[in-house]
Amino acid sequence: MIRWAPLWSLALVAALLAAFFLLAPGIAERQMNVVDGGPLPEVSDEARALHASLTVVDLHADTLLWQRSILDRADRGHVDLPRLKDGNVALQVLSSVTKSPAGLNNETNSAEARDDITLLAVAQLQPVPTWTSLLQRTLFHAAKLAQAVERSEGALVPVTDNAGLAALLDARATRQRPVGVMLSVEGLHDLEGDVANLPRLYDAGVRMAGLTHFFDNELAGSMHGEAKGGLTPMGRDVVRQMERMGMIVDIAHCSHACVAEVLAMARRPVVSSHGGVQATCPGNRNLTDDEIRGVAATGGVIGIGYWDSAVCDISPAGIVRAMVHVRNLVGIAHVALGSDFDGTVTTRFDTAHLVQITQGLLRAGFSEGEIRAVMGGNALRVIGAGIVPQPELPA
Repeated sequence: MIRWAPLWSLALVAALLAAFFLLAPGIAERQMNVVDGGPLPEVSDEARALHASLTVVDLHADTLLWQRSILDRADRGHVDLPRLKDGNVALQVLSSVTKSPAGLNNETNSAEARDDITLLAVAQLQPVPTWTSLLQRTLFHAAKLAQAVERSEGALVPVTDNAGLAALLDARATRQRPVGVMLSVEGLHDLEGDVANLPRLYDAGVRMAGLTHFFDNELAGSMHGEAKGGLTPMGRDVVRQMERMGMIVDIAHCSHACVAEVLAMARRPVVSSHGGVQATCPGNRNLTDDEIRGVAATGGVIGIGYWDSAVCDISPAGIVRAMVHVRNLVGIAHVALGSDFDGTVTTRFDTAHLVQITQGLLRAGFSEGEIRAVMGGNALRVIGAGIVPQPELPA
């Protein structure tokens, strides 16, 4: 005799699981990547015309983490291809986030805490190897981006070398106006303790990498870690190898000891891809004036973020205030955009409304040349220099 009750129970469980896997990732992102709906200044015709002529580059967004296609306009989050086009973005650096400790905070996190990205990988039904391997998570993000590029019919263009960068800029001079994408990594714990995995990341398209994220790892201490130490021997080895192979070193999230040691040994431009400055927003998350001077001395740039702990005021004027400080301290050549869009942050606007930054810079008295530099010119200079291999650099 058929026992109907157990069959109905199994069907109910299956339905609940299906609903969880279908709905939970989107619900989670809606709660984590927020546009707060606060007031925005009116944008002038002058700002709109200038913004339309810019080559806009954003050094950091975490869009690949989420279960949605970058090709389709979404009703959640901050970045997708239609909104990148609306915001006139020429090149978006997309980061691979592979580990995030439960109870995340800006002050102290344990590397041993439960990893929330594991739960996300399972909930999004990512390939099983990504459930346990940080390296496989980055390789999955790289494959996801490559598939989006292939399906975009030329609307997305990968940037992995200067020939690709030049081709992108040439194409944007036509009516086609594709959007370039470059892959980065948020914390090289995805090496899984093995320096031999660095070429695997390079081969997957990674051209920029932060050494740490929200916890100390085998390479260095984090601003948000427990020990907050400097570079380990492995960390020093990785920095040297990155510089030789043409992978830009990103000090975002590095402890202050780590930042000092990276800047002391750097032979190529260093970036802080997303963050703020302590002069306008105090806190361990942000760079001191000495650190800003150190980044500038390498020829690098500071990407200013758009969220509260980076700028303490997420209005366009608050973001520009941090940019003004960097300009006044070390010069306009070292200011860039580093939104951290889709990085579990609340912002005032999404990437479709980047004209708000242009408007804010105009109101703050920046010249047209300065605005062109901040909105993308400086980042293009550093990327163009940084992704060229230099194997002759000493070990």
